[in-house]
This record gives sequence, C-alpha cells and structure tokens, in this order.
Amino acid sequence: MKHCVKKMMIGICASAIAATALAERNENPSQWYAEGVGELQRTLQLKPNENHAKNIILFIGDGMGMSTVTAARIFDGQLRGENGEENVLSFEELPYIALAKTYNTNQQVPDSAGTMTAIMSGVKTKAGLIGVNQNAQLGNCKSLQGNAVTSFLEQAAKAGMGTGIVTTTRVTHATPAATYAHTPDRNWESDHDMPAQAKEQGCKDIARQLLEFPVGGGIDVVLGGGRSKFMPVTMSDPEGAMGEREDKRDLSAEWVKKYRNAAYVWNEQQFAAIDPSKTEHLLGLFNRSDMSFEVDRKSDTGGEPSLAEMTKKAIAILKKNPQGFFLMIEGGRIDHAHHQGNAYRALDETREFANAVRAALNATDNKETLIIVTADHSHTLTISGEPKRGNPILGKVVGNGDDGKPNDKPAKALDEKPYTTLNYLNGPGALAVRDSVAKDGSRRDLSEVDTTKPDYLQQALIPLSSEGHGGEDVPIYAGGPWAQLFHRTVEQNYIYQVMRYATFERPKLPDRAAGKTKVQKQKTPARNEQ
Repeated sequence: MKHCVKKMMIGICASAIAATALAERNENPSQWYAEGVGELQRTLQLKPNENHAKNIILFIGDGMGMSTVTAARIFDGQLRGENGEENVLSFEELPYIALAKTYNTNQQVPDSAGTMTAIMSGVKTKAGLIGVNQNAQLGNCKSLQGNAVTSFLEQAAKAGMGTGIVTTTRVTHATPAATYAHTPDRNWESDHDMPAQAKEQGCKDIARQLLEFPVGGGIDVVLGGGRSKFMPVTMSDPEGAMGEREDKRDLSAEWVKKYRNAAYVWNEQQFAAIDPSKTEHLLGLFNRSDMSFEVDRKSDTGGEPSLAEMTKKAIAILKKNPQGFFLMIEGGRIDHAHHQGNAYRALDETREFANAVRAALNATDNKETLIIVTADHSHTLTISGEPKRGNPILGKVVGNGDDGKPNDKPAKALDEKPYTTLNYLNGPGALAVRDSVAKDGSRRDLSEVDTTKPDYLQQALIPLSSEGHGGEDVPIYAGGPWAQLFHRTVEQNYIYQVMRYATFERPKLPDRAAGKTKVQKQKTPARNEQ
C-alpha cells in the first residue's frame, strides 16, 4: 500500500487506493443514513457558549476560498491513502459557520489590505489602504489625518491583553500590517518603499510602526518573514544580500533594547531554543522576504519553523497573561501560490494552515478561547470535469464510463487532449512562455505531463502574469465563546463586531431563573465610528 500511495499522486494506482478506502469505510446505503443521523444528534446537543472570551485567535487563510478548502481537504486525505472526499480538515470540525462578503468599498473583487482592515476594525475601506477608512486616498500621506481606524489588536493591547502576530509572509505585508499599522498605501513596508513626499509629510513606514507600536505594553509576539524591511542598507542579511532601510536603523536590535525579557531570532535553531516561560517579547524574522513554502521549507539556509510550530510557541508565550490574549495567525502563502498558478503549493500551504489550527485547538480551552478561521478573499481556482471518486485531485480527469463503471483512461476535451480537475480562470498557466501551453498558443497536450508535481502550473484561460483574486463569499468557521454569532451571510466587517462583543462588551445575559436581565460590566474600548 505504501508503494501504491507514492504512485497514486501521479495517478498510476488511484483505482486500487479508492477501492481499498471504500472497503475500509464499509460504505453502503445504511452507513450513509446512519452517519447523517449521527451528525443530526451531535448538532442537537450543541449548546451556545456565552462565556466571556478571555482569548481570541483569528486565523486568516489568505486567498483560501471554498474551492481551495475542498481541494485541500481531498489532497490531505489522498496523501494518507484515502479517497480524500470524505476527509475533514481541522477547522471544518468547528461547530459554527457563516459566509462573509469580501468586496472593498471601491472594488467588486477585493485586495487583502482593505479586507483585513474591515475584519480588524469593523470598517470597510478601499483596496490598498491599511488601518484607515474609505475617506483616505491611496498614496496620499495627508489623507491619513482624521481617517485612522482602531484595530482590535490595538484595543486588546490597551486593555492589557497579550497580543501576537504570526504569518508566513513578511510581517509588514498587508494582512499582518492591518492589525497594527495605519497607512494610505500597503506597499510602504519600509522607508525605501516610500516616496520622498510621504516621508517629508510625516508618514511612517509599516516596519517602523511595528517597532514603535504605541499602545499598551507593545506587541508581545511577532513571527514571520521580512528581515530586509528591518535592516539598514549597510547591514548584510545573515542569509545573504543587504538590508533596505535608508534611515540606517536596525529595528530588530531596537526591539530587543525596547522590551524587557525580549528576544530576536532569525533561524529555526534559535527559535527552538526560546523558552516561553522566560520570554515576554519575541520577534522572529525567518527570511529576507516571505517565508518559504511548506514543501520548500527544509531547503532554507538558516531553517524556518513551520506555521504550526510558530503557533504553539506564540500561544505558550501569550497565555501567561492573566488578562488573556489576542493572536492573529495567517497562512499567507496560500495566496502567493495561487498567484503563481500553482495549485500544489496552495493546497499544501492550506494543509499546514489546518495543522496550525489543530495546534491552537490542542493548546487552548474552548470554554474561554474563541477561535475564528476565515479568509480575506478567494481565488479563481476551479474544480470540475466529473472525475471519478478518489481520482487524484492534482491529476488528469478520469471519469466513469457510460455503464457507470470506472474508466482508467483520461477524459479528453474537444481538442482531443486530456485535462485536469484543477484549473484557474486566469494566470501564468495561460501564457505560452510557461509550462502549460504550446508555443503556437494552443493548449498543451498533457498526455505525458505529470500534473501532480509541485512545480506544475495548472492551465488557465486568460493569460495574466499573476493569477487574480476571486470575488465570491468566503467561509467563516468558529468555535468557543459566542461562536454561535456566526450563522448566516454577513459583511466581512461583522467579524470584528463578534470579537469585540465576546471579549469587551460582556453582553447582557438573560437571568432565566428570575426572569430578569443580569448586566456584566466591562471596560469597553472606544468604538470605530469613522
């Protein structure tokens, strides 16, 4: 079986795997009916959790739309020798789910800056803006004045809670930046990235805002990539190249000096040596730019921790705070793999993202910790072609014959060429200079192509150098205190309202025994009313 599993990923013995998996599940009509009854019984036993949310962990799968979740679920199961369709990712086990509308105030299909600002502040805004409302103008430093919105992380820090940011992208990238920064341009990650006029008008780059975070005791844990944004142009990066800060500041060194019991690490060995019981502030920058994709992580020169490992370490540090904590964890490179038209890495990143969610569930108590798993936007990944049950999700479509029995030959399109289950509407896979099409512009014949390899780019219809975002609603999975408030299709900024309600407002609860209303008082941070 192990030998067959290895070959299954290139479609050689999928039928044998599928037959074995079906037998192990003992699939039959009675079993399907019984499973449905069991699910109903479990649902009927659900009781709303109205506890105060001492802790909140917000997971953002950047670009993780429903097609990504479905394909990753199958991919994950098939790597274990299962059919895959019946598999369940960790966050799919959370009891409550809703859908979020993701549009920006100026775009039907959004970007990460505007969407994450909505999630973190309760205020929707334009694409490209971070921590400011829609009255600000993209790239206009002066428009920042009077238009900043307060993030939930800032409110948590002001209330004395522990705060943390974990990501596989640069820590100054749009999604993590929206938790702490305020800027009219998401690209202003370092002073090198800013126009002279913006600097003259007093705008600060995102990395500097992270270091100079003015609320509470500062951010406690920051883990991800983006070393170059923190290093001066005169300093060599430990893995080669130079820093890019023109102000000559070494922000990582300043971090260690600024905080008590603080540490800065840049490689896996240093990270592993950190003792959470003795560390109050931890900055980890594991790559000059974004961290490596999970499948490539072991080849990194200095070594990088996984998203799950960073999640566990962050929680271990933050849970020491008696006031609780807020932690944002981003699987940011799901998005980057999609932009490259590379489904393998997108699905593999989603698998690791699910591992991080599992790590958080194991490290916390759902009676006091609200866990929310969602995406900022989707992508154009499609799943189609009517492949048979258990067909390799990254493989060519092999369906059933007219008699309903499995067919071992790949299906062919009108051009008499096979096609894959996963494709993109647009992106590099449609360009003649890339792997998926012939030089004359016609669709490449995939008959002799291993479409399950990590570097394969799925075919696409519209040629773009970078595959684009999708505009459909994205899922919200939730468990813990007040997770029941996620229950239908909502605006994306509603996520902030649930976090605020569960943590700070300590809502009025009906005293069912006395038929009266009992009020719990809690200091409430200022609202975002801009």
